[in-house]
Amino acid sequence: MSADFKLGSREPGAGNRPNPTWWMGPAPCSLLPNFHSLPRPWPTGYILDQTGMTQLAMPRNPLLNIAFAVPFDEIRAEHVGPAIEQLLIEARAKIDEIIAVESERDYDNTLGALERATERLEWASGVVSHLESVATYPALREAHQEIQPKLSAFWSSVLLDEGLWDALRTFGESPAGKELRGPRARHLSKLLDEFRRQGADLDAAGKKVVAAINVELAEITTKFSQNVLDATNAFDLVIEDENQLDGLPESAKQSARASAESKGLSGWRFTLQAPSLIPVMTYLDDRSLREKMWRAYNTRATKGDWDNRALIERILKLRSEKAAILGYDDFSDLVLEDRMAGSGAVAGKFLADLRAKTLAFFYEENRALERFAHEEIGTNNTSLQPWDIDYYSEKRRAKLYDFDEEQLRPYFPVDNVLDGLFETVNRLYGVRVFPSQDLPVWDAAVRTYKLVDDDDQHLASFYVDLYPRESKRAGAWMDGLLLAEPGDPHLGLICANVNPPVGGKPALLTHREVETLFHEFGHLMHLCLSQVSVRSLGGTNVAWDFVELPSQIMENWCWEREALDLFAKHFETQETIPDDLFDKMKRARTYRAANAQMRQVGYASLDLKLHREYDRTRDTNAASYAREVLQKHCPAPLPEDYGFIASFGHLFSSSVGYAAGYYSYKWAEVLDADAFTRFRDNGVFNQSVGREFRQHILAQGNSQPPMDLYKGFVGREPSLDPLLERQGLTGSPSPT
Repeated sequence: MSADFKLGSREPGAGNRPNPTWWMGPAPCSLLPNFHSLPRPWPTGYILDQTGMTQLAMPRNPLLNIAFAVPFDEIRAEHVGPAIEQLLIEARAKIDEIIAVESERDYDNTLGALERATERLEWASGVVSHLESVATYPALREAHQEIQPKLSAFWSSVLLDEGLWDALRTFGESPAGKELRGPRARHLSKLLDEFRRQGADLDAAGKKVVAAINVELAEITTKFSQNVLDATNAFDLVIEDENQLDGLPESAKQSARASAESKGLSGWRFTLQAPSLIPVMTYLDDRSLREKMWRAYNTRATKGDWDNRALIERILKLRSEKAAILGYDDFSDLVLEDRMAGSGAVAGKFLADLRAKTLAFFYEENRALERFAHEEIGTNNTSLQPWDIDYYSEKRRAKLYDFDEEQLRPYFPVDNVLDGLFETVNRLYGVRVFPSQDLPVWDAAVRTYKLVDDDDQHLASFYVDLYPRESKRAGAWMDGLLLAEPGDPHLGLICANVNPPVGGKPALLTHREVETLFHEFGHLMHLCLSQVSVRSLGGTNVAWDFVELPSQIMENWCWEREALDLFAKHFETQETIPDDLFDKMKRARTYRAANAQMRQVGYASLDLKLHREYDRTRDTNAASYAREVLQKHCPAPLPEDYGFIASFGHLFSSSVGYAAGYYSYKWAEVLDADAFTRFRDNGVFNQSVGREFRQHILAQGNSQPPMDLYKGFVGREPSLDPLLERQGLTGSPSPT
């Protein structure tokens, strides 16, 4: 793009859209002689010169200006590269201006200017990454892949820029820097620490190596994620004989029938998406089909064009090399230095302690399941395999508690669940949620909402994307699209892959899916209720072993009668969950809790071991190493070709992500169980306690150390006991 080109802009804010007019020199294009004769839409590759003649160039790009109402209906793959190129140039120029400041340095012309310098680039790249996650197609995927190394190179160049580093240190050592207080002082301190941690003090050769590693990590972790999506979509299982579906709930059969019909097939179609996979593994009597689905899921991305195993080896090697260059013993110490744990050793000790407290219960649960399964099978000669565990676990739970998860599904129509979720945060935090129709969406099924405070102040707007589709990655997540300054609204989203509507009925969710929506909405509240004046310290920009506290604590309300009665109503009769069913649900809550805990401890232990101990020259390969580690946390033998690690996106789908930090889920679960005792003891909808949680945790972002925030709410450091009590893992395990 010509350096003469400028884009008319408007300040970001509610309802503002990018100025649709290109500017060139002193005159807007709309005033040029042949502007109105141009074809609409403008063909890619056209622009106007100063004489008014058309020449090869490009149309208006919706990614070039921050818009609260993100124009998802306009953004196309061809916009991505040109927008990012221009915004990279713009951001680089603004950083050069910071370096060139000749007047006395202050917060506004140094740290504040750095915040503003990259804001448009961050917004555009975030929007593109989001679209690639929820509405991808080949051209968009290619465009996203092409910008990753450029973005990574830019961010590395910022952190390794000697001139910028000098500017930050100069300001930090100045009287103005030393006089900073509150969030601005923390901003300076954390920024200086981050620059040091990422190599600002390295020599030129070291900086060059770190920059190259960052670029390559961005490329291959993006490829990892795409391979997982492709491998997931490549598998389906079509059953023609309904007799093979014995045991499967009617809701799952209806969904499988609808899935087959959507592909023009007869019979019942099953995929590796969670709403399709989980009922098969839990209820289907046909053991061979369970095995086929289990093996397909746990060998995803281990073969052919989508084989991620070599990428994993390379990712681990690059992370290790980066840590060594930066002076750390391993990647976990590099990552965790700025988190609550502080080091890989502390995180490892935490997991070892949790494992030790769980192990006896884990063994007893597995012995009990073996005894039960052998009674069901009628012989002791058949050992349980991984594809048997969920099936016999569910059968045993039904026998012990006379409880089946499917009994709850009619009480969780999705609209009721969302209404109950919104009413819950209204009672806790004093906010109200309304449907909104003024935001463009990326898919017709996406819902949009507006969140306001009790004085009608517009706090945020957000999107809800609930159902699976082939263009959308698996799992559930929250993301922020716009983190505003206090007084302006934030913009965020939650995505899930829950059971869609089928057979003329509303979408009826499992209780676990309800927990998932509450969880992700807790993350969203962390963004929407942020009141931090420094953008990079607001919302969910906190230590990753603290970020799960606002989300995981929300799951508690899914188990409280007072909360469930707000929304858990039968979709046909509107009756609340009967007392006897609720009692069964509560009694069954701790069923196989040790196995659930060991599963998460296993994943977290594998994560730390890969980033602290794994040695490719000694340990054969990461896939085999992972199987050996996870086997110690699994109730059944894992096959030789077990390859879950090849689809472990938490660890390998981004340059850092949850790498060396998967323990955060259990760490934050300790925090959430302990913090919830304040609600448990004072009333689950106690407004005073809810406002304190909003004030001390949700509104503060990263403006203070997380332990200080936690102690501000609870009044002390966290205790492990409430979590173990909630899970029923106290005392000695008794044979059952």
